[in-house]
Amino acid sequence: MFSIAIQYRQLQLQDYAALLQLANQVHGDGYLDQQSLAYYHQLSIKQGIDASFVAYADQQLVGFRLCWAAGQWQPDQWCSTELWQSAVADTSYFKCNTIAPLWQGRGVGAELMNRSIAALKQQGAKAGVAHLWRQSPGNAAVKYFSKQGGQLVKIHPDKWREDSHNGYECVRCGFDCRCEAAEMIIYF
Repeated sequence: MFSIAIQYRQLQLQDYAALLQLANQVHGDGYLDQQSLAYYHQLSIKQGIDASFVAYADQQLVGFRLCWAAGQWQPDQWCSTELWQSAVADTSYFKCNTIAPLWQGRGVGAELMNRSIAALKQQGAKAGVAHLWRQSPGNAAVKYFSKQGGQLVKIHPDKWREDSHNGYECVRCGFDCRCEAAEMIIYF
């Protein structure tokens, strides 16, 4: 099964249905919807370069990474911009990295990250920030981002609690998410 070649490419409209299904399977129902995905995808394109990527194995979506271009998103209360060593205007956002459970730990996430960073650099970004799910099994999200060069900025309790009260069903907590986010940054 894992000798199948993986095809990587930039996100396209035709990927939305499979992407939404995988996102909600891995992260929980309501994590993404058609409207938010279309908006997030728009934020990833700058100077004609798309920083969001998908991975397919045997015509089945096995992973994706959504990124927002530097200068095209606004930090919120969960961003500790005063602790960053890059200007907000030069900092992109790694919205999410999602890999199908059977494909986790096989390098798909790292390849998606590498492709996104290359695109973000072409767009002019000097860094990328993310909020990693600390309660992921074995704290895999933080470990993965750290292996990619990520540095801890700050821990944020209850990062997704408001989202869970507005329809997002956390795979761990249900509709009252108490998970913590590790705000992390990678300098390019």
